Amino acid sequence: MTNMNKAFASRLRQFNSGHCADVPSVELSRLFIENLNHALFPIRKNCAVDEGEITIELDRSAVKLRELLHSIRKSLDRSPTEMVDDFFSRLPEAFEQLAEDAAAITRNDPAATCVEEIILCYPGFYAITVYRLAHILYELKIPVLPRILAEYAHELTGIDIHPGAQIASPFFIDHGTGVVIGETAQIGKEVRIYQGVTLGALTVERSMANTKRHPTIEDHVVIYAGSTILGGETVIGHHTVVGGNTWITESILPHSVVYRNHRVLVKDRNDFTPPNNFEI
Repeated sequence: MTNMNKAFASRLRQFNSGHCADVPSVELSRLFIENLNHALFPIRKNCAVDEGEITIELDRSAVKLRELLHSIRKSLDRSPTEMVDDFFSRLPEAFEQLAEDAAAITRNDPAATCVEEIILCYPGFYAITVYRLAHILYELKIPVLPRILAEYAHELTGIDIHPGAQIASPFFIDHGTGVVIGETAQIGKEVRIYQGVTLGALTVERSMANTKRHPTIEDHVVIYAGSTILGGETVIGHHTVVGGNTWITESILPHSVVYRNHRVLVKDRNDFTPPNNFEI
């Protein structure tokens, strides 16, 4: 090894020695969430819906979670075993929410033929599934692991849901690519969101870490593609329809329709002379 590489290796050791302790394994985190996903929805792995097999899968998930928490035990306020028990005590409620989510998607999307299709094919449902599981871990104040799971779903689906967001059920993300939901966002029941929607903060400052920075979306709101809604004090009232490509930083009253007031012109091609550089 050259002296240059030795010096660089020393610098890498110095930096990483302060950043590699008490964090869960990314690989094991992904195995845990996939294992648990298969336990909740066996169709994702195979069609053997057997109570004994499902119990085994749940037990495997518990072992993986206990192993993950043991690696960060110094950062926990309770023992890994207690936290695993707490997580699994909350799991049935999360599953019922997911069952409602899947039913709502089947009910509202004319392209959906059955719940099985939702579970297997809809990236929005997968992202919501991981969110609901990561949200339990977030509420248990487990560090880093909820974000690892959320970013795994983000990587697979293009949907970025912070595990701290509060999202009621049923909830439907259609298509989903480019959806961003911030940490302090609050979303009510029967909300539908389309691709490219951002529920974000007006400003990003470290001093705002413990304040509500993201909007509140009340029940029965539809937000169409490309819309951006910002600010912790922004409330979108219930039964509102937010049209595509809108930019909102103020509260909207219930039963509103929000849309861009712009014109789309259609001309006869025979009367249209393109510019010289009208090529890509």
